[in-house]
Amino acid sequence: MTVMRAVELRGDRVLILDQTLLPHRVKVLECRTPEQVRRAIAEMRVRGAPAVGMAAAMALALAALRSRGSPEGRLRELEEVAEGLRRTRPTGADLFRRLEEVMEAVRRAAEEGRDLGRAAVEEVRRRLREYEEVERRMGEHGAGLIPDGATVLTHCNAGWLATPGRYGTALSSIRFARRQGKRVRVLATETRPLLQGARLTAWELSREGIEVTVITDGMAGYCLSRGMVDLVVVGADRVFRDGHVINKVGTYPIAAVARRHGVPFYVFAPLSTFDLSGRVEEVEIEHR
Repeated sequence: MTVMRAVELRGDRVLILDQTLLPHRVKVLECRTPEQVRRAIAEMRVRGAPAVGMAAAMALALAALRSRGSPEGRLRELEEVAEGLRRTRPTGADLFRRLEEVMEAVRRAAEEGRDLGRAAVEEVRRRLREYEEVERRMGEHGAGLIPDGATVLTHCNAGWLATPGRYGTALSSIRFARRQGKRVRVLATETRPLLQGARLTAWELSREGIEVTVITDGMAGYCLSRGMVDLVVVGADRVFRDGHVINKVGTYPIAAVARRHGVPFYVFAPLSTFDLSGRVEEVEIEHR
């Protein structure tokens, strides 16, 4: 069985591309229970804030399809499932937003006497359609920032492996620039300790024939200082209304050095990643 997306809802199953095995092995996990999806999220078999958020929403939809009993009892059960999912990856905003969207959909369905499982699945599919359009628009706008012949530095992985769509967030700009006929070269930091850049970003881009060079995390500053980088593009786990951005550890020094040397630095994120009411000091930062 193959899947061309990081996460997909297919009938009563959630299909997850196991990213812990890439690039050496491509394996799709077939999750039939919410608990299987929860474990996949906790073990980082699916990762990237948008992909994690949608995987959690799909897990909640599975729970809604499987639940039985009175509407009140089913809602309590679903809230317990949602709470367990919230605890898996507390830093990213998408996880909380997507779960609340599905919970709101099933609450409305309960009030109106509609089927909770169908309501949850319809909400997930609606959000997936929205997200596809968001990725396309990010790619089109981002491509305009990339000049022909540019060298782009990126950190961690912000491609389709990190999202429920086909293009990714930051890497969508590179894909659409290529569609426009531009020559683009990518420098991907290895991103220790889990090597999302070396394992995932390099794998994604090389499969599409995009020139990519993996550099050590410590080389980013050198490359920026030597004029080897035209712009930096990254994704985000959470964006605040005051401009603070939470992303993979190592993003801050790259941003600081880019500013020091006048290199444009762009963060790509859908609205689902924005936290307009919280503060950066209140967010639990994951440590591994």
